[in-house]
Amino acid sequence: MPATRLMPTEEGQDLVDLTRELCAKELRPKVDDAECAAATGESFPTETFRTLGAAGLLSLPHPEEHGGHGQPYEVYLQVVEEVATAWMSVAVGVSVHSLTAFPVTTFGTPDQQAALLPAMLSGDQLGAYCLSEPLAGSDIASMTTRATRDGDDYVIRGRKAWISHAGHADYYTTFARTSDDGGKGLSCLVVPADAEGLSFGAPERKMGLHCDTVREVMFDDVRVPADRRIGEEGRGMAIALTALDAGRLGIAAAATGLAQAALDLAAGYAGERRQFGRAIGEFQGLAFLLADMEAAVTSARATYLHAARLKDAGRPFGKEAAVAKLVATDAAMRVTTDAVQVLGGAGYTQDFPAERYLREAKVTQIFEGTNQIQRLVIGRHVLR
Repeated sequence: MPATRLMPTEEGQDLVDLTRELCAKELRPKVDDAECAAATGESFPTETFRTLGAAGLLSLPHPEEHGGHGQPYEVYLQVVEEVATAWMSVAVGVSVHSLTAFPVTTFGTPDQQAALLPAMLSGDQLGAYCLSEPLAGSDIASMTTRATRDGDDYVIRGRKAWISHAGHADYYTTFARTSDDGGKGLSCLVVPADAEGLSFGAPERKMGLHCDTVREVMFDDVRVPADRRIGEEGRGMAIALTALDAGRLGIAAAATGLAQAALDLAAGYAGERRQFGRAIGEFQGLAFLLADMEAAVTSARATYLHAARLKDAGRPFGKEAAVAKLVATDAAMRVTTDAVQVLGGAGYTQDFPAERYLREAKVTQIFEGTNQIQRLVIGRHVLR
């Protein structure tokens, strides 16, 4: 059943209602076939992203003066959660796209915002976020991709790894080293997809999220105008970490939506499947399992909404974002595992989406900062 929501405004409720309608008509009818097709060959939901973009759902948290919808994060994240109940790959893509525009909306100059944001936020373009490298994942400061100033341009050389939308994006929000000053030597540039020297590896063969195409991105002397550098030289680390706080909330919301979908599937099955003359949900052992699943989903939702409300109020939320990412993704893993158990043998088959939910949940504990990194972040905040 749909999650019970208390939206801050009538407009927010309208957006959730619109999202539920689009999920029912445009996402759920396609997800199973698309994910199966993408498991054996590349399949990217371009038209689905265009549909969401045309509905204004790819630009919700960005300022209206830049072409966004000026919605609070509390509303935006609940829209992401609703998308995730229907199609997790697309929900992750919505979060990633918002992350790619965040540096421009937050750190860009007025001229950069006027030049770049209309296309980014209109739904006409989809972005990729190029931060991780083969040897620089959690340790951002160790990245080796380098951007060297050459007159009015930067020339970028290096490789990025685990990049969602690679090969399908219209622009690449890229972090590269502009000096050898460790974490203070990184800068942020927006690279157009048609830049000469930009190429991509083969799609990664992943456990789940098959429609979230992930590849390496290679920069072979890619020349980018200097006016596409966002923020000052050397400010890239601060931009990346600030953006990741917001991005973690997107993943927390998506993980919560995935867990909600697994709970709904399990509850529906437990009400229909009969053994020993009654529905299996009437047995206390199973009813208690479902109750724990509900408690986990509700707790996950509460943690990300608390962090979102702090962000909307202009208050620090880094610790709370890490808590939300940790709690929601651990909950998604637990709830999807239990959903397979509720369905029994049926849950282990591809006739039901329970096994897909389980495969999709695992990566949420890994990307946007592993849950071990979240514990480090939380611990440091607690000990200050």
